[in-house]
Amino acid sequence: MHASALNFSDLVARIGIAPEVSIEKFDLIKDLTALLVRPIGRGSLDEIIFQMDVLHKLSRNGLPVINNPVAIEKAVDKYYTLSLLQESGIPVPRTVVTENVSEALQAVKALGGEVVVKPVFGSRGIGVARISDFDIAERAFRTLRFNRHVLYVQEFVQHQGRDIRVFIVGGSLIATMQRVSHSWKTNVSLGAKPVRAAPAKEIENIALNAARVVGCDIAGVDIIEGPAGPLVNEVNSQPGWRGLQSTTRTNIAERIADFVISKAHE
Repeated sequence: MHASALNFSDLVARIGIAPEVSIEKFDLIKDLTALLVRPIGRGSLDEIIFQMDVLHKLSRNGLPVINNPVAIEKAVDKYYTLSLLQESGIPVPRTVVTENVSEALQAVKALGGEVVVKPVFGSRGIGVARISDFDIAERAFRTLRFNRHVLYVQEFVQHQGRDIRVFIVGGSLIATMQRVSHSWKTNVSLGAKPVRAAPAKEIENIALNAARVVGCDIAGVDIIEGPAGPLVNEVNSQPGWRGLQSTTRTNIAERIADFVISKAHE
């Protein structure tokens, strides 16, 4: 079986003309037996919608797309993800999402006066801010609304600069690490140190259930251990594993490849 790396920017989709979806010499519907989606990255609304439309098209035509585009759409939307998890009984941080500045300011008070403000769509800690000053919160919210952003306000959970990343493939826990930071942000891309960790059974079950609820075959589940217990902060449908690989003997890329091959059609 041969693997090829393909770029979204080279996609061509056609209606009434063959091939219906192609990249260079590849007819993606006829020539591929499975498709693993790696980080889509930044793009305009047009670009992202088009890319997701094509993934849906490929999936409707029977190509195993991993992760399924429905799961990708759920996971990329922080509000959608947390609402699904909360509805399934999975613990998540208290969060308020609104377009109303006054309501967002009331949320700051209701959530204890110290909050984390995030973009609804985003990753790697980019654009995430911790705010404990009410006047700064008001200015930030008004600026965000002036630029037509939704206000996503979440309680700040005291976590001593560390959280847990659980990596799941095909419904099984593959590896786990603790991310330790001198900052309140625990993203490895922002300098946090990956440390080997063996999760408690409760953490493992929460992570597996979170991936199942969102529908991800491959997932990086981020869990904060707060004063009241573990909380799922995010489910990543296209997780990286460079930092995680340094903490485990498991060949993560190999396990992913094996899973994709097991889903490939003949």
